[in-house]
Amino acid sequence: MSLGEYFDNAQGHGVLATADADGKVNAAMYARPYFVDEKTALFIMAERLTHENIKSNPWATYLFIESGQGYKGKRLYLKKLKEERNNELISKICRKCDYSHYDVGNRYIVYFNVEKVLPLVGDK
Repeated sequence: MSLGEYFDNAQGHGVLATADADGKVNAAMYARPYFVDEKTALFIMAERLTHENIKSNPWATYLFIESGQGYKGKRLYLKKLKEERNNELISKICRKCDYSHYDVGNRYIVYFNVEKVLPLVGDK
C-alpha cells in the first residue's frame, strides 16, 4: 500500500514537529498529509509558528497515531522542498476542511521530501 493510500484511508491524529534555526522545538496538531507521489508530501499551513519554523529550518517530523487499540501509525521524516500560496489549489485539496471556527489568515502549500518512514513504534 502506498503512503497516499494509507493516509487516504487511515483514521487517527497527527502531530507535526518543527524547530526554528536555533533548535527551539514546536509541535502542532496537523491533518493527514497529501501525497503528490510516494516521496513528496504536502501540508496546508497557516501563517503560524510551524510555518515560521520551516522557513528557517527545513526539517520536520510527522507523527501519525491511528485510532483504536494499540500503538499503530507512522513516523515521517521530512525535508522542505518548496512552498506556494495558491488558494485555488488549497480549496481543491482541502474539500473537507472547515476553518470557520478560527481565523487562519494566509495559508500556504508546503511540499516536503519524505526522507524516511518508520512505524509509530520500533524501527522496522
